Amino acid sequence: MRTIVQRVSRASVTVDGREVGAIGPGLLLLVGIEIADGEPQAAWTADKAANLRVFSDAGGKMNLSVRDLAQTAASPGLLVVPNFTVAGDASKGRRPSFDSAMRPEAAEPLFARILELIRAAAGPGVVVAGGVFRAHMHVELVNDGPVTLVLQSPA
Repeated sequence: MRTIVQRVSRASVTVDGREVGAIGPGLLLLVGIEIADGEPQAAWTADKAANLRVFSDAGGKMNLSVRDLAQTAASPGLLVVPNFTVAGDASKGRRPSFDSAMRPEAAEPLFARILELIRAAAGPGVVVAGGVFRAHMHVELVNDGPVTLVLQSPA
């Protein structure tokens, strides 16, 4: 499972002009589900997203997670968006290959499971919102930093 993580001041996702998910400060996750992915990769991604220390502490160091921020007055969030193109490979030629992306029929229930696991890992005080699987979405975000990471779950 490959996930692009962006620290944001705010982010939202709309489908057909209707907002389906929005967060204030937190993390935007663009999740690419690959053929070999299953429960272990989903659990790893959920735990990593909830506990990734990319927010500044009082000393200005990246030492806090969204879970940590939830202990303060801030209302942090995780916006989780399914994005099969993240599983793409553009290393050869000029057109990306999506051969490693899981077929939508299998990926959709796994994405739903990822959302469940992220909600559980994030705990109380963290807003978790999601995009819509197989929909054409418009994602708006304000990068904070910018801080952008690529997570690749272990096989």
